Amino acid sequence: MLVPIAALAALGIALSGCSTPSSSNGDGVAASTPGVTDDTVTIGTHTPLTGPAAPGYSQVSAAALAYFDYVNDNGGIHGRNIKYIVKDDGYNPANTQMVVRELVQDDEVFAIFNGLGTPPHTSVIDYLHDNDVPDLFVASGSTTWNQPEQYPNMFPFNADYVVEGSALGQYASDVYPGEKVCFLGQDDDLGGDLRRGAEIALGDNALVQVEEYSASNADLTAQVGAMKASGCEVAILATIPGFTALAMTTAARLDWEPLWITSSVGSDYPVLLELLGDAGPALLDGLIATGYLQSAEADNGWSQLFKQINDDYNGGAPFTGAVFNGMSAAYLFTEALEAAGEHPTRESIVEAVRSGKLVGNGMTPVSFSEEDYSAYRAVGIAVIEDGLQDFTEYAYRLDGEVVTAIELDPVPLVGKGIPGS
Repeated sequence: MLVPIAALAALGIALSGCSTPSSSNGDGVAASTPGVTDDTVTIGTHTPLTGPAAPGYSQVSAAALAYFDYVNDNGGIHGRNIKYIVKDDGYNPANTQMVVRELVQDDEVFAIFNGLGTPPHTSVIDYLHDNDVPDLFVASGSTTWNQPEQYPNMFPFNADYVVEGSALGQYASDVYPGEKVCFLGQDDDLGGDLRRGAEIALGDNALVQVEEYSASNADLTAQVGAMKASGCEVAILATIPGFTALAMTTAARLDWEPLWITSSVGSDYPVLLELLGDAGPALLDGLIATGYLQSAEADNGWSQLFKQINDDYNGGAPFTGAVFNGMSAAYLFTEALEAAGEHPTRESIVEAVRSGKLVGNGMTPVSFSEEDYSAYRAVGIAVIEDGLQDFTEYAYRLDGEVVTAIELDPVPLVGKGIPGS
């Protein structure tokens, strides 16, 4: 990456721009809106640059920064540059609370953007709500973020885990009918919500074995051993990348070869290859995963643009799904900022998201509305074959507790990939 992870973690530095968030524009709007000046909008995030979730996820904020730098070099949004402050929380909620308070009270950010992880971010949602800070595009699929009445300023970025779980369960039912399905999930909303979605599709008690893990314990021998003993043939994973890799290597050590199907959270192929080393290509061939963003590896306009931005602004870092994800989230933020108007306020950017007019750059348009803050109600099914991860013909939408097969509607790249340009 352009900036070493260790340096980011140590310094918690502001990664772009140099203006302070206290000056006024001609009509006084910026003076009354934290983080907005005549020429900048300052936002911040918490993210795991270190700790158990760092593999893969530490790339997300660097990629978002690269996209913001690209936007800034092309005139910004309504003439303002985006200043992005990244602080490491190590995937530890206690650290998250500390760094988010710094961002709000000391750095006076306009919004928190793309805070990453269910346990860390859950620890700050009440604080952000109480301080009327927009909490935009949380990097987690927990259904916690979809509570418009209780948390009107908070919006997710990911497809929620129930949607992803329902798609994985329906795919298993459609393509592998009659085979025994088991489940391994993280001991938080990632595991709980994804299991709930899988059971919507498969039925209650359809999973022959259900196991949990804690991100603080890097030993899955007992869990994987129990899954093998159950006779499981299709294993659903609700795991972060490090534990996707750990589940696979543990299974190989126990001489067990199920079909692995996983949520988008733990399925980034380049990241998994790095974690698995020489065994990676063989272990990952045939891996099934959900996806709501377009493929980083396919030949589409977004991947071509983001690869160029990655080369120009991110030091030519490995172009992974996490990089694509970070740039996609940054694009959605700029789309919301552009829609918030020439003199953005915290209220106007929230209304821009709630309006239902944002599109994003996913496999379907984003689905935000006043009543439903879900980012995506539908996901596609991707597979790794011969070293390439791309979408199959299978895709599913969840409405209530009804899973429907659909055709995807990828959002095309327009112009330079900068809203309003």
